[in-house]
Amino acid sequence: MIYPPARTVEVVAEVAGVRVPDPYRWLEEETPEVWQWQRAQAELATAWIDSSSARDLILAHDAGARPALPAFAAGRWFRVDGSAVVVSARPYGDGLPVTEVSGVVSWLAPSPDGRVLALGLCTDGSEHNTITLVEVDTGRELPGAPEQVLHSAWAGGVSWLPDSSGFYFFALTGSAREFRQATFLHLLGKSTTLEPVPVGEGSREYTLVQTSPGWAVASHRVGSPIPVAVRRADGEWRPFVTECAGTVAGHIVGDHYIAVTDVGAPRGRVVAIQLDDPSEWIELVPEGDTVLRSLTPVGEHLYLSEFDQTFARVRILDRSGAVVGQVPLPGRGAIAAPFFALTALACSPADSFVFAFSTLTSSWGVYLHRPGAAELETLSAPAVTLDATLEEGLAVAADGAAVPYHVVRRAGSDPAPTLISAYGAANVPLLPQYQPDLAAFVAAGGVLVQAYLRGGGEFGRDWHLAGHRENKHVRDADLVAVAEHLIATGRTTPAQLALTGGSDGGLMCGVAVTKRPDLWRAVLPRAPLLDLIGGTRDPYLDFVIRKAWADPDDPAEVERLLGLSPYELVRPGVFPAVYLQAGASDPRCAPWHARKFAARLQAAQQGDAPILLHVFDDAGHGAATPHEVAVAQDAEWLAFLVRTLDL
Repeated sequence: MIYPPARTVEVVAEVAGVRVPDPYRWLEEETPEVWQWQRAQAELATAWIDSSSARDLILAHDAGARPALPAFAAGRWFRVDGSAVVVSARPYGDGLPVTEVSGVVSWLAPSPDGRVLALGLCTDGSEHNTITLVEVDTGRELPGAPEQVLHSAWAGGVSWLPDSSGFYFFALTGSAREFRQATFLHLLGKSTTLEPVPVGEGSREYTLVQTSPGWAVASHRVGSPIPVAVRRADGEWRPFVTECAGTVAGHIVGDHYIAVTDVGAPRGRVVAIQLDDPSEWIELVPEGDTVLRSLTPVGEHLYLSEFDQTFARVRILDRSGAVVGQVPLPGRGAIAAPFFALTALACSPADSFVFAFSTLTSSWGVYLHRPGAAELETLSAPAVTLDATLEEGLAVAADGAAVPYHVVRRAGSDPAPTLISAYGAANVPLLPQYQPDLAAFVAAGGVLVQAYLRGGGEFGRDWHLAGHRENKHVRDADLVAVAEHLIATGRTTPAQLALTGGSDGGLMCGVAVTKRPDLWRAVLPRAPLLDLIGGTRDPYLDFVIRKAWADPDDPAEVERLLGLSPYELVRPGVFPAVYLQAGASDPRCAPWHARKFAARLQAAQQGDAPILLHVFDDAGHGAATPHEVAVAQDAEWLAFLVRTLDL
């Protein structure tokens, strides 16, 4: 295959005194030369793949995509319906239009009195969004909305004051590139001011403020939040829970903060912390066999979400912590939840528990449960059911740890064309849930293996830390263990085995294709992080690398990064087919990661398999990518698998 030519440059990166050749540094720039090269790569990819036939299959399974849940305020429900925001008496009832929207709604938050709707609008796929304020009864856009740009929806959008007079929000203080953020307080019709939340000097972590009539609590850290500061409604901020390496994530209940924590309990327990005295922790629900994940206030109750061997379970607690019931879920699957624990703290109190639920073989439905009810009310039934079965399996890693996986397959014989999907990072759980692109792959005749690797949040804090920072290599070893187990047991062969993952999972793909190219027929990184050394020059990724990977100021740590960074791991050899997909507006894993890796891998390829790259315009890291662009991305991804695996 003839690739668009990519020149090399004599550039050497120096990090903590460690010198690292960087021959494709020029592809980090956004210049006409780079854009022309990028377009040529996209044209090559689309010509080779031809996604036209896969598009219909993606659209058929996209009908069951995860819905955006409505938000409750003052007895009414607010939701996005096409290009409008509507309000109704029921969660999905006949709605009255509030406003038309242009762009992607990143979040919406009605005021407690239901009179003003705040929403975050993103217009370029980047997740960067600005606040719009709308008067609900008239649909009039209110003047004086804050001008600050929110980096994403990870801090929940806005947190209204209980009297609806204003809200807290977390936003950039300068350019997105600088990645400096702070908490602000906006008072309707008045002003926007910095809020002096004590979160630690120089911290780049996210902060979310929760409010009640008597208190405000500020939680800090996106993946493992802790309530770092508290204030009375008429008082000043003061430190609350500060010296804590684990997670403490919950809600204000009276004069206590009731939270799920993994402090002293790797699988989680529920505690009540007195707001006036953070030294007093009262255990309400002890650690058990399941992994506790989050609490949701519902009337006078708390709904406790947990994982039982990755599958969802929800118990109902009263305000004292006593278990008074359990939600009768529709099957063995997953409840929709934000990617990070901090974001999950931004929920509007309601008198019923409205949730989305799916399985690996049935698409998302939306359900309502009221405390004390014996049954669920179905608000929106699943639209897609796969003609497939779910199986469970275990691989044994090199250190003896059991690595679980799920298999979704149609009737057929082994060995079969198989796709491993995995993540294993950031304390984020990979859930047994419906995903349209993966469902379409199964419908096309493939076997899906969803692997639960160490570093993720599926099995508690110990599981996460076993693949975190200096243990990052464990995630990659777990992946190899699953792949080798599938081959050894006759499930598949290297000529039929593919791998996919996004973001940090994209880096996992990069490590797999460079360190173990013999295992795979095809590897598909999506929105990938691929150059850890180059990432230290980007303020956002420097924050991520310092938190989850290593200290780039330590030469020994930089050497360790070099052994985990796919761009630096490329050597001449025979590689499987590779399809790299990135977004031109991605604020987290910028497209230059995929560009540099593709150029280096294309130059190193000594085999016949294609190395393809497509950077999509108007696409970001996924959360704010317009629907039509996301469909095009999924269709091309699927078509590549169909061709390379001979589906």
